[in-house]
Amino acid sequence: MADRIGNYLEAAGVADIWHESAWDLESTTSHLPKVDLLITLGGDGTMLRAARIGAPYAVPMLGVKMGRLGFLAEVQPHDWEAPLAAILAGNYWIEERLMVRMHVERTHPDTGVCEAICTYDALNDVVLSRGNLARVVRISAELDDGYLTTYTCDGLIVSTATGSTGYALAVGGPVMPPELRNILVIPIAPHLSMDRAVILSEGATIRLQATSDYPPMVTVDGQVVVEVQEGDQVLVVGSPHLARFVRTRERSYFYQTLMDKMQWTT
Repeated sequence: MADRIGNYLEAAGVADIWHESAWDLESTTSHLPKVDLLITLGGDGTMLRAARIGAPYAVPMLGVKMGRLGFLAEVQPHDWEAPLAAILAGNYWIEERLMVRMHVERTHPDTGVCEAICTYDALNDVVLSRGNLARVVRISAELDDGYLTTYTCDGLIVSTATGSTGYALAVGGPVMPPELRNILVIPIAPHLSMDRAVILSEGATIRLQATSDYPPMVTVDGQVVVEVQEGDQVLVVGSPHLARFVRTRERSYFYQTLMDKMQWTT
C-alpha cells in the first residue's frame, strides 16, 4: 500500500517521496525538516509515535487506518485516493492537538542538585503506576506548586484530550473534544482516596511522587517505559509542540466517529 500511495503521489507531481519504518527514528527524523506531509500506515500506536517524532517540526500527519480501532486515522485502507486528491487540491483543514511533556527529576546524591534524567512528549497520556507486583502505590500530587492530594491506587493517568478516549476512558474518565487544551488527571483503581477525575486548565503543572516498596514506572503513550526510583519526581506540563492532523471530513466529525467506533449508537 505504501508503494501504491507513493506511485499515486509521484504521478500527481509530488517530487520527493520516501518510505521509512515508524520505528527508525534516525532515518525518519533526517527527512522531517523538509517534509510537507507525513502519511502513516498502521494503527493508533503508529500515529502516536509519528506525532512524537513530527511535532517538533510542525509536520501535519495523515493516517491510513491499518489497526483494529483507529481513533486517529483519517483514511480507510480501501478508500485513500479520494481524500489524497482532496488534500493535493487544498481541500483540507488542520486539527491541532495538545501534547504533554514529561520529565523525571532526580536529586543527585553527591551534589543535592535536582536534575531531569529524561524528557518525553506524549500525545495520549503519561501514566505513573505500580511495577510488576500487584500492589497499590501511593502517589502524592501537586498542582501548580500547591499540594492537591495523595492517591492510593494502581496508578495515575495524566491525559490530553486525545488520550481521554484511550486508557482514561477505560477507567471511567470523561470524553474531551480533541482540540481542547486542558489536561485530565484520573486515578486507576483508587482505594480509600479521591476517585474522581480532575480537568486542569491550560498551562497547569503537575508534579507527582510515588511511594512504594518496589520500583514504580512511568509509561509514555503506552510505548516508552521509565522505571523511577524512591524520591524521583514526575513533572508533567503542556508540551511546546502540537500534533497536527490533516482532516478532510467535516469539523463535527469527532463525536459521530466516537459513537461508531465504540458501538454506542445502538
